[in-house]
Amino acid sequence: MTGTMALVRLALRRDRSLLPGWILVIVGVVAGTASAIAELYPGMDDRLALGLTIGSTPALQAITGPVYDPASVGGLTAWRATTIAAVLAALMSLLLVTRHTRAEEESGRAELVGACAVGRHAFPAAALVVAGGANLLIAALITAALTAQGLPVSGALAFGLAIAGTGWIFAGVAAVTAQLTEHARTANGLAAAVLGAAFLLRAAGDAGGWEALSWASPLGWAQRVRAFADERWWVIGLALLTAVTLVLVAAALIRRRDLGSGVLPPRTGPADAPPYLSSALGLAWRLHRGGVLGWAAGFAVMGALFGALAHSAGQILGGNPQLAAILERLGGESTLVDTFLVTVLGMMGLVAGAFAVQAVLRLQGEEAALRAEHVLSAAVTRPRWALAHLLMAWAGSAAVLGMGGLAIGAAHGIRTGEPGQVIRLAAAAWVQLPAVWVAAGLTMLLYGLLPRLTALAWAMLLSFALLGQLGEVLQLPEWMQRLSPYSHLPQAPGGELDPAPLIWLAVLALVLAGVGVAAFRRRDLTGA
Repeated sequence: MTGTMALVRLALRRDRSLLPGWILVIVGVVAGTASAIAELYPGMDDRLALGLTIGSTPALQAITGPVYDPASVGGLTAWRATTIAAVLAALMSLLLVTRHTRAEEESGRAELVGACAVGRHAFPAAALVVAGGANLLIAALITAALTAQGLPVSGALAFGLAIAGTGWIFAGVAAVTAQLTEHARTANGLAAAVLGAAFLLRAAGDAGGWEALSWASPLGWAQRVRAFADERWWVIGLALLTAVTLVLVAAALIRRRDLGSGVLPPRTGPADAPPYLSSALGLAWRLHRGGVLGWAAGFAVMGALFGALAHSAGQILGGNPQLAAILERLGGESTLVDTFLVTVLGMMGLVAGAFAVQAVLRLQGEEAALRAEHVLSAAVTRPRWALAHLLMAWAGSAAVLGMGGLAIGAAHGIRTGEPGQVIRLAAAAWVQLPAVWVAAGLTMLLYGLLPRLTALAWAMLLSFALLGQLGEVLQLPEWMQRLSPYSHLPQAPGGELDPAPLIWLAVLALVLAGVGVAAFRRRDLTGA
């Protein structure tokens, strides 16, 4: 553990801009949701009516979880904000821990620092201290923000600690996955897969009334703290115990491997490369193949779950005009089933945007690892190399969205006996593509112009998500909500399909990507 505090100070210095941004976004989402709910539902009768609908609508519970005290502003705030805040805290924690552990080993910096008086466990210990402290600060700020709005202190504290507990757990998950593989990208992918599985378990459990499934998910634990509704403090202790157990597992795994290696041995490749690897496009496909297949499988599972819930959602929502009006504001003038599907496909479009951003940022990873320098020293031009990866981002996002749309259509078609839903919903999923391509184009622009600031691509995507999912709830100005490319998409299925915004968004994506590639062609390569 020697040198841990010095590494903590180094990590805080490196993340002096990134970490406060995460914290402010998470706290802002919770505080803004509480303020908006107090304004939108000032009367107890309104809140009880909404709570009754939530309790009888499995589809809504799949997205946001159950509501335990609909009579209070605090109870509705916990229902609306717990899942999104917990997911954000989990993402912050797993990315932070991987950045300061496996990424340091992969770049070679850990070996250089380790030549000084630094213990073997100092890097993971420092990363966990920073992640744990950041989540504790989030809990304190959420408590203060909700208390300042007049909500009970005990409920506000339980809410904050529930979010922090989720962050602690996924910091532990990332500490384990960082020991399993040699590459930070794969470690992040494994931890994100655990987060995705946790979300699906919670969604299936809450929608189907299967408590065992919900309790199998750390995201379900955050809901079951029951903030503002006879709090269960022992669930926070369960989260802390799980996080400590994961940290101990990570510590045991560290002793089973060498510096720079992973517990899982890398798979040996064939002695001779296949012919397609001789082209830039073939190499890009080889690098992105596993990611495309993994994301497509995840979209298929998510699509099947929400497609199975769509029909029952429309039947139940039809009996509550107030909630139907809320969803119609999100999903346009269409039937209630289609309105629910528009909301789900919008969420899938944002997740596909994350895939596209990650795929484009693979360029930076190759450049930082100095592999790009070797590729470009051969008969491969910079534009051809960059465009190959960009094509994988665009085509891959089309593939994963198409898989999600097919799964939704198949599940919904089976429930309704309408086979035509498969093609209809697959096409509706592809309506999200131009906005996804704009996100990829913006990422390429950042990579070409400001390669040291490509982390802003994730901040950009997060802002699109918050503007789209919470813009109405937080009553943001119309011009601000329209900053997101997703806000310009026509509503599909069910709405009038205007091709104009799809065309100009696609053109905008091409222009952004073209400027980014041109800028990359003129700048110097940067190392790790």
